[in-house]
Amino acid sequence: MGEPGSLVTGDRAGGRSWCLRRVGMDAEWLLLEDGNEVTIGRGFGVTYQLVSKICPLMISRNHCVLKQNVEGQWTIMDNKSLNGVWLNRQRLEPLNVYSIHKGDHIQLGVPLENKENAEYEYEVTEEEWDRMYPCLAPKNDQMTGKNKGLRTKRKFSLDELEGPGAEGPSNLKSKISKVSCESGQPVKSHGKGEVASQPSEYLDLKLTSLEPSEKATEVHVYPGSTKVIELHHKKQKASNPSASHSSLALFRVTMSRILKLKTQMQEKQVAVLNVKKQTQKGNSKKIVKMEQELQDLQSQLCAEQAQQQARVEQLEKTFQEEEQHLQDLEKEQGEEDLKQQLAQALQEHRALMEELNRSKKDFEAIIQAKNKELEQTKEEKEKVQAQKEEVLSHVNDVLENELQCIICSEYFIEAVTLNCAHSFCSYCISEWMKRKVECPICRKDIKSQTHSLVLDNCINKMVDNLSSEVKERRIVLIRERKAKRLS
Repeated sequence: MGEPGSLVTGDRAGGRSWCLRRVGMDAEWLLLEDGNEVTIGRGFGVTYQLVSKICPLMISRNHCVLKQNVEGQWTIMDNKSLNGVWLNRQRLEPLNVYSIHKGDHIQLGVPLENKENAEYEYEVTEEEWDRMYPCLAPKNDQMTGKNKGLRTKRKFSLDELEGPGAEGPSNLKSKISKVSCESGQPVKSHGKGEVASQPSEYLDLKLTSLEPSEKATEVHVYPGSTKVIELHHKKQKASNPSASHSSLALFRVTMSRILKLKTQMQEKQVAVLNVKKQTQKGNSKKIVKMEQELQDLQSQLCAEQAQQQARVEQLEKTFQEEEQHLQDLEKEQGEEDLKQQLAQALQEHRALMEELNRSKKDFEAIIQAKNKELEQTKEEKEKVQAQKEEVLSHVNDVLENELQCIICSEYFIEAVTLNCAHSFCSYCISEWMKRKVECPICRKDIKSQTHSLVLDNCINKMVDNLSSEVKERRIVLIRERKAKRLS
């Protein structure tokens, strides 16, 4: 970006001011002026215009607003931007006002792919004006003013060229009228020895105001000619240059004639003065004749000047028409440039939309694949759960059938295994052997009993996972059997 505009004021020079210092750069800092609202975006009506070269739509048209509250504290507000405003790595809620302090980190937009930081990151700081000024970014109105200056420099009017060194046709017309009126006064002689000095001296004063300088030897001695020649050089590329050249050539010839007439008038004035000095009392007729010749030359000069004034007005009219034509051409060119910019922006927008649509399709394909995988995983989980439940149910059936005593129909309590490999509760088999000394299942004689620690441990672990009612009933049975044995 270009150099900052003229921002120095009498109060600010040499002081300290708040600004947003761009991270990692000694340029494009954003000045926070006291009492002024600062808007940031890519649009035309903002204070600072940020146009990203990497991603044009990263910054919204009116991205955010910074202003001071009643207490003078600077605040920031996200103006419903697309990619958001981040204060100290946390995204701000749109249209909510947040206070900012020295050292805070402000991020506009989000980092692009494969990049850690966003393109526009700033740090709130307070710097010396001399240190800050070379690094400031230009305001949006200053940038547009430079572009407009390219056109306004080519536009000028005849009134702007009128000044101390170049008098316009209006001043020339007033001078011509004065001279013509003064030249019409009759010359009166008050005696034979008295010379009519007043008209010639008065005329001499008036003519000196129209005389060129001693150093001026070119045609543009006439004040109005400077403006016309300058206008002609600036309008050489107009639609009708041949007519302007011919008018200007005729103008130069007429100015040469006017210059010659002025020289003759000066010579006559000198001659009149010499005669006045030589003949103080007589020869008044010769003086009157010379003054008459001087008046004739003056009248001829006035006629030439009036004719020249008409030509100047005609040239002014021609140049105005050519200037209007140039303005129309510039306007048409500006409209064409704007159309080209709009077409380019539309093309970029279409390319971006196509890229977004491709990305959307890719994301939809990825999401569908993930959903399919989730469905498959869910079905596999359901199958595994069903298998697990089936195994547990089968195990429970086995345990209930194989780990129950056929005498008391309860889980084994202090299980014992007979010599025939059948197992029973210790208490139940003892009570059975009081009546018969044979296995209740296979009817073989009972010759030995062996305590089965494996069955006891397995049953205890299984009972721990059962309901509390089963646990309580088993505890009650164990207490009752111990009590019966002791009795």
